[in-house]
Amino acid sequence: MPSEPRKKPPTAVERLIERFALEPHPEGGYYREVYRASQTLRHPGVPPDVPAERAAGSLIYYLLLEGQCSAFHRVRWSDEIWHLYAGGPLELHTIDADGRHACKVLTVDLEHGEPTALVPAGTWQAARPLGGAEFVFGGCTVAPGFDFADFEMPRRDVLLARYPEHAAIVRALTRD
Repeated sequence: MPSEPRKKPPTAVERLIERFALEPHPEGGYYREVYRASQTLRHPGVPPDVPAERAAGSLIYYLLLEGQCSAFHRVRWSDEIWHLYAGGPLELHTIDADGRHACKVLTVDLEHGEPTALVPAGTWQAARPLGGAEFVFGGCTVAPGFDFADFEMPRRDVLLARYPEHAAIVRALTRD
């Protein structure tokens, strides 16, 4: 009697996705919101046509696999703090309001770097695993709390027109 084929054991990445109940994120990778403050506040920075009531803070788990990226996006009126928990390192690119590009590497190797980075409100940001890392598992804390009404992820041509001096990194970390 033929035996049934053995199932391949799940990979480390598949185990992370299942263990933390992660789902695809619009900017790339996988995520799950794990915290949203019950306290709300009226965000003073939003324009009158945008709802200003926000949770005081929020946190997501976030996973990027080798070859994936978090495409350039911004959270218009809230600061975001990236945290690296496992895997990596993570390359975090930003373009500020003055058009300056910066890159910070987050690592769990605390002898050679840091596991967190701040992205100020309104700053363009994108991320990807660095140096052939199989995955990057971390989190993003947003304060005031994240709201998709604050989220902006333009097409590649929009950012290329605005920041032609950063064409190489914009092409690498945007969607058509």
